[in-house]
Amino acid sequence: MNRIRVTVIITTKNEEQNLAACLEPLRRFDELIVVDSHSRDRTKEIAKEYGALVCDFDWNGQYPKKRQWVLENIPTKNDRIFFVDADEIVTPELIHEIAALEWTKAGYFVQGQYRFDGQMLGHGLRNNKLVLFDKTKVEFPEVDDLDIEGMGEMEGHYQPVLKQAFQFLPLGQLENPMIHNAFEDAQKWQSRHERYARWEAAMNKRNAWPKDPVPSREKMKQRFRSFPRRDVIAFLYSYIWKRGFLDGKAGFKFALQRAAYYRMILDASTSLETKPAISIGKPERQL
Repeated sequence: MNRIRVTVIITTKNEEQNLAACLEPLRRFDELIVVDSHSRDRTKEIAKEYGALVCDFDWNGQYPKKRQWVLENIPTKNDRIFFVDADEIVTPELIHEIAALEWTKAGYFVQGQYRFDGQMLGHGLRNNKLVLFDKTKVEFPEVDDLDIEGMGEMEGHYQPVLKQAFQFLPLGQLENPMIHNAFEDAQKWQSRHERYARWEAAMNKRNAWPKDPVPSREKMKQRFRSFPRRDVIAFLYSYIWKRGFLDGKAGFKFALQRAAYYRMILDASTSLETKPAISIGKPERQL
């Protein structure tokens, strides 16, 4: 079977529970790279067992953050890059679609189909990320978030963008999704999403979001951020509009979870109203 001339990059930290299932379907790709933030479990050992090149990442608190640092500092066999999270599984159908691509676009969005409470959700909300692209034409932007509580080493909930010289190029959408394992214990989910919510609330207050590379998506995001009750909108969108009710109890619980996250953002936004806006401006790049 011909190798797919695409480099898969997986960023990790303590992912021994997920990594083997993530790496197993990826053997057909030309190159596997795991970029690890000093895991204390068997993440690195598992990556090497699957033939992945393992690189360490030490964040200096500045830009570039992890994904863009990888693009700038780790040589790859291919300019075509596929970012996969450790809790995602690339399906055979998606692999076949990538292998058959003629690459007429600068990059391609890939949907994530959620597995929640052990059940594959056929309906409801799906994420859609620009994760397959030519690294000579696409980059992760810098944003004004280095002093925001909840900010971390990884680029946040925004898309990479076309580089200045290539903004005229089109982007595509792949048909087949990859599986996103969304279940984790309630305490871990609560802690992680409270941190995300504090970061996202401050990003909203500063209007620090980079523009989505697709204008229609950008308009939709701006409209959604303007709604006063995004928690209710998120629930209705996932459970009613996207027919999450067809997934039964799991679909209902998943929609509630999405609403809970946006409730956290609203609560964090309220607490910010009593604090002065603090911005350090555009961060300086350290080489």
